[in-house]
Amino acid sequence: MVRIAAVTGMALAIALGAAGCDNRGPMEKAGEKADHTVDTIKNGGHEPVGDSIKDDVNKARDKVSDAVDDAKK
Repeated sequence: MVRIAAVTGMALAIALGAAGCDNRGPMEKAGEKADHTVDTIKNGGHEPVGDSIKDDVNKARDKVSDAVDDAKK
């Protein structure tokens, strides 16, 4: 559990460091959903831990990017 928390924390720090990047577009999000679905099927119907971490990082990155965009207005 400690390793998962450490990896999640590191991934979140990287995402926040890349907050200046633009939001992911709709095609990129759709591609990620398709990849996620395939990985879940390959993993016997269970979401792989790596996918869960990536999802959390992407959500955090999008929220930070949205906040930056709102602050610029």
